[in-house]
Amino acid sequence: MENKANKVNKDLANKIQELQIIEQSLQNVLIQKQNLQFEQNEYTEALESLEDAKGDVYKVVGQIMIKSNKEDLKKELEEKNEVADLKIKNFERQEKIVKDKLTKLRDEVMGELK
Repeated sequence: MENKANKVNKDLANKIQELQIIEQSLQNVLIQKQNLQFEQNEYTEALESLEDAKGDVYKVVGQIMIKSNKEDLKKELEEKNEVADLKIKNFERQEKIVKDKLTKLRDEVMGELK
C-alpha cells in the first residue's frame, strides 16, 4: 500500500513540476508577444509621423541617422509592421496551446489533490 502511495506522490510531484515549467513557458510567450506589440506600436507611430512629414525624412541605422526616401521608408515600415503582426499571431496561437495544456494539467493536479 505504501508503495502505491509513494508512486502517486511521485507522479503528483512530477505533474506539479511540469505545471511550473509550462507556466514559465507561458510567461516567456507572453513577454515575447508583449515586446512585439511594443515594436508594432512603434512602427505604427512612425508611419503616422511619416504621413505628416514635410521635406526630408531620416531613419536611424545603428547610432546614426541617414536621409531616406519617404516612400522607401514607408514601405520598409509597413513590411516590418506586417512581419510583427504575423509573429504576434504566431505567439497568440502558442499562447492558446500552452494555456490549454496548463489548464488540463492544473485540473489533473487539483483532482488528485482532492
